[in-house]
Amino acid sequence: MTFARPEARRGAWLTRGPWSSILSVAGFLLIWFVGAEIAQSRLLPGPAAVLDYIYEETVHGDLLFQLGITLWRVIASFVVAMVIGSAIGLIMGQMPAVNRVLDPWLIVLLNLPALVIIILAYVWFGLNEAAAIGAVALNKIPNVVVTLREGARALDPGLDEMARAYRMSPWSKFRNVTLPQLQPYFAAASRSGLSLIWKIVLVVELLGRPNGVGFELHLNFQLFNVTAILGYTLSFVAVMLAIEYLLVQPLERYSTRWRNKPV
Repeated sequence: MTFARPEARRGAWLTRGPWSSILSVAGFLLIWFVGAEIAQSRLLPGPAAVLDYIYEETVHGDLLFQLGITLWRVIASFVVAMVIGSAIGLIMGQMPAVNRVLDPWLIVLLNLPALVIIILAYVWFGLNEAAAIGAVALNKIPNVVVTLREGARALDPGLDEMARAYRMSPWSKFRNVTLPQLQPYFAAASRSGLSLIWKIVLVVELLGRPNGVGFELHLNFQLFNVTAILGYTLSFVAVMLAIEYLLVQPLERYSTRWRNKPV
């Protein structure tokens, strides 16, 4: 039997719960503050100035409105990409003939720059909301297809035989046999999907929408207003972290509760 040293036990609390994340953020803010004090430039405002801007824009400005518009586009694009990409990926993984037909197009979409798709969507369909959401979703669909295709290929045929032996209905088989096997692939596609869609939505807003965080970043870039740029960026990051810690991770833990947890 081995025993942890007293100094190791005293420092263990730093790696438990939220403390490590809190200390990491505090360290970043400290480095930022020191850098701003050394630079003494309007191109690098300190944390206090940026937080004051966020407060003023939240109370008297339209920061919440712009964040809400961007969040709506992210959610809409994410849902469209996950539904269409998952369906295509499962079909390609289960039907080799369909996979051979669609695989060249999948490779093209995977390697086609997002900027090209966005520009063509605006040129062909106009500077409207449908074109913006469609362009973002089309950039994400190939990644979802690849992930779910691999998940469909990895399904255990032995479990399918068990389902047939127990004469399970198609819905019961999908819910109790297929879906638990696909859950890690859905989680991977969702996690990578959110991180990619956040970025592409800002480009879509910058190029062709009259509102949203991307539009505000472009506007303040033209004005060289770094405080506003950092204010919108931090607000955007705060929304992403909130979704990650309050929604994505709890849902992932709930969906994998049947797994054996490490001691």
